[in-house]
Amino acid sequence: MSTASTPQPAATAPTIALLFPGQGSQAVGMGRALYDASPAARAVFEEADDALGFALSKIIFEGPEDQLKLTEHTQPAILTVSIAALRLLEPELKSRNLAIAFAAGHSLGEYSAHVAANTFSFADAVRTVRARGQFMQSAVPAGEGAMAAILGLPVVQIDAICARVSAELTDPAAQANAVVSTANMNSPDQTVISGSKAAVERAAELCKEAGAKRAIMLPVSAPFHCALMQPAQLQLAHQLESVAFHNPIFPVAANVDARLLTSAPEVRDALIRQVTGAVRWVECIALLQQAGVTQTIEVGPGKVLTGLNRQIDRALATTNVEDPASLEKTLLSLSPAS
Repeated sequence: MSTASTPQPAATAPTIALLFPGQGSQAVGMGRALYDASPAARAVFEEADDALGFALSKIIFEGPEDQLKLTEHTQPAILTVSIAALRLLEPELKSRNLAIAFAAGHSLGEYSAHVAANTFSFADAVRTVRARGQFMQSAVPAGEGAMAAILGLPVVQIDAICARVSAELTDPAAQANAVVSTANMNSPDQTVISGSKAAVERAAELCKEAGAKRAIMLPVSAPFHCALMQPAQLQLAHQLESVAFHNPIFPVAANVDARLLTSAPEVRDALIRQVTGAVRWVECIALLQQAGVTQTIEVGPGKVLTGLNRQIDRALATTNVEDPASLEKTLLSLSPAS
């Protein structure tokens, strides 16, 4: 009788997609551990300061919080911390012969995903998202727009309610349009709506009447991802004319229509349309899974996308990298079983 042990099949390397967070993941002090731990990460913060002409890193590390919360600071800050975390992660993946197959980012995070894919430079990205934040903030006068999170109601019902409210509140005589539409399809249980204040409040009320678990008005500075952002979209289109685009080195999922993009012209078009279009996050995650992704890594501050993934599909392996400690946990999870 042979005493040789039965050969074990070789561990299959995971198919990895990087995910990058958007606005709302910021916190004063984020990224400091990255800055202290890695010269490559430190260089990202220094490049951001140089590209913008002011000490963004000081606002990130020290605040005050009201300055970090300004959209024109929040957007480049999250991008910067995300790319600093990426610079920590990349060599570790390479040393383990693990490749990045795909990327996706939530709203602002789509710019981080394209920096990772070498679609454009980090310096161009950080300048662009600062301008994007300024354009979005100034598109609608303060107090005229709103956003609300609807929990526990199917998106098809929310879409129908938004269409009904928009039709009911629009006043042709006054040439006033009531805008409300779905802005973020974050998970099967969480959809965000956006638009003019009265329309969002009325839609939130009707969603609760229709059986939503909760309808929560959000403390946002502007109604993102709706038709009211059209002025910002036009300004961003002009801004992007000065950015050098390249074909991504791996496919990146586009928020606006949940497609994998591989060419520079379609990336530019998708980033422009994203300003007024909805973030189709549930569909983006499904798209990555259909493409064969078995492991997602949230790269950047917080664990918002990790939480959404658990709501979308708990079977999808998800980890995060925001500091050296979380990097070690992620690398351990990627190690094949002995």
